[in-house]
Formats: sequence, C-alpha cells, structure tokens
Amino acid sequence: MGEPEETSGERLVAAVRDDVDARLALAAEFYARRPGIRAYGRAQLAFMRWQARRGVLETSGSPWWRAVNEGLLRDGWVAAALLDAGRPDDGCRPAVAQWMRFLARPSPRQWYRAHNSSIVAGYFEHRGLTAGEHEVERFFMDVALVRVFFAHGLVAAPRTALGRLWPAAAVLGDPRRRGTGWFLSLRNILPEWYPLDGLVIDEVLQDENWFGRLVDYGLIVPRIGRLYAFAATELGDPRITGLVTTCGGRSGERSGWSGGSLARQLAWGFGSAPVSEYDAVVTVGWGA
Repeated sequence: MGEPEETSGERLVAAVRDDVDARLALAAEFYARRPGIRAYGRAQLAFMRWQARRGVLETSGSPWWRAVNEGLLRDGWVAAALLDAGRPDDGCRPAVAQWMRFLARPSPRQWYRAHNSSIVAGYFEHRGLTAGEHEVERFFMDVALVRVFFAHGLVAAPRTALGRLWPAAAVLGDPRRRGTGWFLSLRNILPEWYPLDGLVIDEVLQDENWFGRLVDYGLIVPRIGRLYAFAATELGDPRITGLVTTCGGRSGERSGWSGGSLARQLAWGFGSAPVSEYDAVVTVGWGA
C-alpha cells in the first residue's frame, strides 16, 4: 500500500525487533491504548511471555517464531494507524483489514478473525524458515495452529468445536477470559527452553498433563478436518485445508499426533462423530 500510516505502524514494530522486552511492551500498549479492548490481549500476551521465557524471540532464538510474532504485531499496529487516519479497510492486507474491523467493533469472534488471519499469513509467508527447526519444534508449531483454530471455533462454530457440550463453548473460548489462554498455550506440553535438542515427539506427548491430553485427543483430534475446513471458510483462505491430512493406520506406525484408545473413549464422551479405526495418525501442516 505504501501509505504513511502503514509505514509508521511498520516502523514501530521494526524498532523493537531485537528487544524482547520492548516487543512485549508494544504488544501490551496496543491493547491498552484503546478503551474496551485491554482484556482481549490477555491470551496473546501470555503466549508472548512464554515465548520470551523459552528464548525463541531473542536474536539468537527461532527465526520462525520471531517472524510470525513480528507479523502479528505489525498487522495490529498498521491497522490502528490506518483506522486513526480514517482510512477504509479495502485495499489492505487481509489480516490488517480484519484488525481494523476488530478495533472498530470489538467482539470475541472478530478478535479471532484478526489474530488468526495474522498467524495463518505468517505460517505461509515464513514456512521456509521451519527447515532449520528441530522436528519437535516444527510439530508443535502445527499444534499451536490447530489450537487457535479450536479456540476460534468455540466462539464462531460451537457445535463443530465442542459437540454436545456446545452451550459452554462461547464462555470457554472468549479471549477476554483467563482460562482461554490455556487453549492458545503450549506451556503445558513443551519445556521452557530452546532449541529442543535431544527430544522426540512421542516423549513430549507422553509427558503432557491429563487435561491437555483430554482436550487434544478428546476434542481437537477427532474434529481436526472440520476445524481446518471451518478456519478456511471463516478466514477466507482456502489454502488452510491443504495444511491437514488424516491417514488411517495403527497407533505407533509414525511419530506424530496419534489418537489411540484415549481418543476413542473421549470422542464418544464429547459427542464427536465415531471413527471406526481411530488409531489414525494426523499429519498437520509442514511440521510433522
């Protein structure tokens, strides 16, 4: 676009690129500077603090995590600058337009549209940077993506996300509530260091706490295809459906996010469609 407002937003974010504390402060300021949206930043800021503790946002950290996070910050600040200048959202990058709509009329659903549009754009734009990441890191990049789709679905497609428990979905998925940050976080699975040398995916999954396993295997995995189809439609990006494939097979044939008997039991309990051989291996995105 090249508008002065866009440039000013980009400069703000570029100025904190190599300063993790300044990144966090800029992210917090985005939500603090406008009335009524401070609580929406709760989950995003919690995730960024976890990233900071791991060291992935440092200059010596992960190029991929740094780039995706920078894009998220940039889109929000560019949107704020354009909105403040009275610019229309047509002609903007799709994620910037979604952020402008959120800032103009905040709502949980619109926050997810904005946040997830930025995240998806970052996944596609920077996928080449994943080549240098440890296989466990790449796998959990994909887990992070499907979790934000699940949280989005709680608000925008509750029956898809939660089955028979759908009346509780809007409360569970509201990004203004503290509990929602759990769905967007990997701190209950991944250790707080980087890089993850010496780890294998199966070992990390075995150490996941019981509630994480309940959500991942009982709620998300049985619905994974529907969640990606929902996200593709909701965000207007058909590329998303190409990020997930499900292939039948016995648990343990491949490393990855496999269901096993726990998923079979929980899928019935939470109202997922029954799957005859749910020892399927789910391969997500480019990480697995």
